[in-house]
Amino acid sequence: QVQLVESGGRWVQPGGSLRLACAASGGTFSDISVGWFRQAPGREREFVQIISRNGDSTYARQSVKGRFAITRDNAKNMVYLQMNNLKHEDTAVYYCAARPTYLGGTVPEEYPYWGQGTQVTVSP
Repeated sequence: QVQLVESGGRWVQPGGSLRLACAASGGTFSDISVGWFRQAPGREREFVQIISRNGDSTYARQSVKGRFAITRDNAKNMVYLQMNNLKHEDTAVYYCAARPTYLGGTVPEEYPYWGQGTQVTVSP
């Protein structure tokens, strides 16, 4: 059983930056792919960026390419999401999720392990 805890969400102005962190415990961290997902009010949960279990592959949704970057530190059981040039439309609750595979997909239902989420609000 993998437990995930997100942190780092807060209010930020448009154009600002945040780094979200996801701390994992339980299981073997290097066996799992981790994804960041987000959910805005009234909208479905959507994938943001995914990283492979050893960190050598990532992919991102089009709207965050060039602005967001996902990394992981397997020695510390941590995954990070660096978010730059934030926009109002990035406002959402951000979740990290884990799946015991090399590289997870974009469908939330594929991920058995989830954190509780952290709120990111982008506004003037």
